[in-house]
Amino acid sequence: MQERGHLLTEQVNPNSLNLDQLSALELVELFNAEDQKTITAIASAKQQLAEAIELTAAGLRQGGRLFYIGAGTSGRLGVLDAAECPPTFCTPPELVQGIIAGGDSALVRSSEDMEDRAEDGATAMQERNVGKHDIVVGITAGGTTPYVHGALKAAKEQGAKTIFIACVPAAQVPADVDVDIRLLTGPEILAGSTRLKAGTVTKLALNILSTSTMVRLGKVYGNRMVDVAVTNNKLRDRALRILQDITGLGREAANLLLENSGKWVKLALLMHWTGLDKQKGEELLFAHNNDLRAAVDSYKT
Repeated sequence: MQERGHLLTEQVNPNSLNLDQLSALELVELFNAEDQKTITAIASAKQQLAEAIELTAAGLRQGGRLFYIGAGTSGRLGVLDAAECPPTFCTPPELVQGIIAGGDSALVRSSEDMEDRAEDGATAMQERNVGKHDIVVGITAGGTTPYVHGALKAAKEQGAKTIFIACVPAAQVPADVDVDIRLLTGPEILAGSTRLKAGTVTKLALNILSTSTMVRLGKVYGNRMVDVAVTNNKLRDRALRILQDITGLGREAANLLLENSGKWVKLALLMHWTGLDKQKGEELLFAHNNDLRAAVDSYKT
């Protein structure tokens, strides 16, 4: 059995030695103080995060897919981020995929014993035919999860680009990957419980990675969600407000424009600004890789 006590995420936090003696308010204050370290950790890893964004966007432009793979909390966070991409950016479910050790049942019931099987991580890559345009992000707070390392090794052998996200220094757990992201938040308030600061900083990093990648792919106009999937009343209201705010149209006119575009905000905006019909608008967007700003600029010139 590997000794892990030296890992940053396993060490004892000197600020919480009396954790079991604190009042509720003191607990909240301690958590709040420690959570500030997640922001500093993100700032310290900004260069690596930027590299990961560019690498991921480049792969997806060439038809690749983004895979998150992890175990326990790390795996659940990857699945969560992947699941939120289709409604937010209208991406196909296969474009961003979350893989967790133990499968879907591990999302709601602990299957931590599954993380020790490196071969299962490798199998997950082989089953999904991971290839040269794909990007695989291995997530492991403590850095040592065999399931993740098995997946990254197999992905690299299959030609994929690899990204590693961990909350321990590279000196403690090295990784042979294309982009190595270390989010150092220090020992947890509850020693070893990496669902706390480590989980929070991981969620922040995944938010940045997926959202920024979609921005780079042209799925955002300004700071608006122009590829939002209009699948319920809340999202339909958001789509209408985007159209109203950007075009100055009234609610009824915005609704008609949305319907005429097939409920695609991006296309609705293009149709409004250019006067093109739905088919011609779709053709112009397709010619510019569905980048609204590029399509509009090309029409103006």
